[in-house]
Amino acid sequence: MDPFRVTGNTAVSFSGGRTSGMMARLVQQANQADAPIRYLFANTGKEMEQTLQFVDRCAREWGLDVTWLEYTRDEPGFRVVDLASASRNGEPFETLIQARKYLPNPVTRFCTVELKIRTMHRYLKSLGWADNDGEWDSIVGIRADEHRRVAKIRARGTSTETPREHMRLPLADAGLTVADVGAFWRAQPFDLELPSHNGKTLLGNCDLCFLKGRQQVYSIIETDRRRADWWAAQEQAITKGGDAALFRFDRPSYTQMREYAGRQIQLFEDDDLDDSIDCFCGD
Repeated sequence: MDPFRVTGNTAVSFSGGRTSGMMARLVQQANQADAPIRYLFANTGKEMEQTLQFVDRCAREWGLDVTWLEYTRDEPGFRVVDLASASRNGEPFETLIQARKYLPNPVTRFCTVELKIRTMHRYLKSLGWADNDGEWDSIVGIRADEHRRVAKIRARGTSTETPREHMRLPLADAGLTVADVGAFWRAQPFDLELPSHNGKTLLGNCDLCFLKGRQQVYSIIETDRRRADWWAAQEQAITKGGDAALFRFDRPSYTQMREYAGRQIQLFEDDDLDDSIDCFCGD
């Protein structure tokens, strides 16, 4: 069976990156126009403008019906937006931090859970997919060369949030790798306007996500110190015993990195770009 064919209600998670964009197109091409598929993009408000433009371009070029979602504290827990109305200053993310009164971190990644996974689930449930013990498939853009992530999801089988959601990895099932993703986009008349390093889009997803590698984050701040402003403000807004909280305790704060970048101090000389932590956000 074609790994991109669907047999029932199916949610396709489009993160806004090249891998998930390719996956969305292959799913679209493998199915009839009336197939019960929802293409979902969950915006945290910290994505690059190029990412937002890319999601919109994919929709326009391919006739892909992408639903843009954002987390809210108000019922039903999400709002539907589009390119024009999408948040661009971290509003959904900041709202979540204010509600939790503490910062996400590598151990407690509630940002991914709330801003993306649960926001998508709330939307799908609003469509009635969970009524009468209903079930659905969730397609995520994980490639065959992402061995650890593939093994973890296949061992689990269903979503961490509900056993009603069955996880599918069509790119991995088809044996597609980062090289295939690159070849796919070279053949397209458009592409994500963000640079790639060894197949990784360093500015993809949340711009300075704390799960990205130390040198990766710092190099972005060196290029544009203003990018650290939002992250530093969140750390300053959440305090513990009078001290600012941190997204991570094993590296300088965003305030410190912004200051070091202004003084042109070289950090993490022996570090590389490969100490990132896997996240649902994907590529």
